[in-house]
Amino acid sequence: MERRVLGVDRASAGTRLDRWLAAAVPEQSRAKIQALIEAGHVRVDGAGARAAQRLRGGERIAIDIPPPAPETLEPEAIALTIVHEDDALLVLDKPAGMVVHPGAGHARGTLAAAVLAHAPAVAGVGGPRRPGIVHRLDKDTSGLLVMAKSQPAYDALTAQLASRTMRRVYLSVVHGRLAGAEGVIDKPIGRDPHDRTRMAVRPEGRGRRAVTRWRVLERFAQFTLVEARLETGRTHQIRVHLASLGHPVAGDTTYGGRRQTLPVALEGLALHAAALGFVHPVTQQRVEYFSPVPGRIERLLSHLRHEPAP
Repeated sequence: MERRVLGVDRASAGTRLDRWLAAAVPEQSRAKIQALIEAGHVRVDGAGARAAQRLRGGERIAIDIPPPAPETLEPEAIALTIVHEDDALLVLDKPAGMVVHPGAGHARGTLAAAVLAHAPAVAGVGGPRRPGIVHRLDKDTSGLLVMAKSQPAYDALTAQLASRTMRRVYLSVVHGRLAGAEGVIDKPIGRDPHDRTRMAVRPEGRGRRAVTRWRVLERFAQFTLVEARLETGRTHQIRVHLASLGHPVAGDTTYGGRRQTLPVALEGLALHAAALGFVHPVTQQRVEYFSPVPGRIERLLSHLRHEPAP
């Protein structure tokens, strides 16, 4: 990252931050400036910033500018767990700890680079840095995702994602004993105004609508096994929604606050994309895929099942 510290002159009072920065750093587009602000790479007098905030004049603005990303992604021969493959798509079981596509601090070792090495034809599908990627999983979340191998398949799958007809079901171990048998969390999600690297439940009009359906599968002394189904696909949606109920995902240091102590070591989050369903873009048949609970979460469950009940 290149850090620049800029001073705002008094004549710029009243100007939007993103507009001012786009003029002050002309090699960055306004859209890129907005993305940097959203990602927390812009600080105004040491505090987090919003693209639309108005300057008063006299502020000191620090902006971290990442090096330009290469236009193309280099393939990497990394082992993949392939659940299904045909000429149109790949269904993969991603391990926890693997990043889906390159980003800040994660230039190599991505799922996208591995898929590019396995199926070079995906290079022309979607975007050059995200070839074939229809949807994502967080780095520390494991489980199923689908990637398109052709542009028609990509268009059909992303349309299903947008229309909420793609079925995505997750299993998660959360802190505490979740009350009730099932429920729906319908709360908008947007950037945390106090920390732009995090997401948060926001008031109406300040975030995008996010809907998560959940049901309890098993209760333990101090934890609950939950099934969560996404109706929308916001960044960190399940993690933010469950934390908003006071039951953060086990292993989640970002949204778990002080509730991070676990009875056994856990690699990544206790969050696993266990089922994925959609209409195949070629056959037009409904297909469903399932992934068993990975060993890292199964070990936690085994320990919890042997703990004494409250």
